[in-house]
Amino acid sequence: MDKKPLVEFENIYKIYKMGDSEVRALDGVSFSVFEGEFVVIIGQSGSGKSTCMNIIGCLDVPTEGTYLLKGTDVSKLTDDEQAEIRNKTLGFIFQQYNLLPKLNILDNVKLPLMYKGLKESEQNERAMEALERVGIADKYHHKPSQLSGGQQQRASIARALAGSPSVILADEPTGALDSKTSAEVIEFLITLNSQGNTIILITHDNSIAARAKRVIRIYDGKITYDGPPSNDAIIRSTVLTQKEATV
Repeated sequence: MDKKPLVEFENIYKIYKMGDSEVRALDGVSFSVFEGEFVVIIGQSGSGKSTCMNIIGCLDVPTEGTYLLKGTDVSKLTDDEQAEIRNKTLGFIFQQYNLLPKLNILDNVKLPLMYKGLKESEQNERAMEALERVGIADKYHHKPSQLSGGQQQRASIARALAGSPSVILADEPTGALDSKTSAEVIEFLITLNSQGNTIILITHDNSIAARAKRVIRIYDGKITYDGPPSNDAIIRSTVLTQKEATV
């Protein structure tokens, strides 16, 4: 039996009315993401990639088309049902970490587990396991302000992992980091993918897209490329330019 996709866009449109005109943030987008993939959705500001992320994350719904998350048509769910499937199926990693400053790292990682209704002992166990996976278990009692940017992003990744999501959705996860720390975070996401985690990463950075298994390039709300980074002419030219700069 063929595997069913975890994420499936079928002819998705997202149209905003601006007075008498309309803006097509997504203009007939179709793609599927399967278990174990590491997919980068790439595009410049205004391309539609953030709209794409919001729909995948059940934070917005399409104007037209069908979005299936693990076979469920999200647009037909109530707000509460969307929140439930989001909490059960998706783990989020954000550019600005979105850690609560008054909570220590352990309690931050536990937040999605609280919404699952787990016992506190299980919350603590799963949160500590996630912190161990990202290498900062010894920082569990620290507040976010006591950690470096890279450590805070690792805590954000741990929070995403703690709920054992089907899909990890990363929105510009290195956008607030220096180049060295960014490289470390990407290497860690590659490791997570090699361990079986499905990852969808949103970025504008060609050098990050070059590390993925698959690239979906969006321009003016349409997919202009979907395939391995090795065949993406834009990425190839970017990497070549970077190599020339280091000579």
